[in-house]
Amino acid sequence: MERTLKASKVVYKPVGLALGAVSGLIAGRLFQQAWKILGNEQDAPDPTDEDRTWGEVLLAATLQGAVFAAVRAAVERAGATATRGLTGTWPG
Repeated sequence: MERTLKASKVVYKPVGLALGAVSGLIAGRLFQQAWKILGNEQDAPDPTDEDRTWGEVLLAATLQGAVFAAVRAAVERAGATATRGLTGTWPG
């Protein structure tokens, strides 16, 4: 049993790293699309943009954080589920 658990963790480690990179790309694109819809602008404000208000900057940061967290959780959960399907054990 312990041997199988270690095997699933070993299998999941490189998969988890790859999924982390993929989730970052997906989240970045989703955030850009969401900001275009909500902000009516091409680019989200940078915290040091002098011409942007506090509200715009904080809204963009909050939205970006929420999108990244949700996508990361969904991708990691899918990866863990797939690993269990392949190895028979949960990787965490």
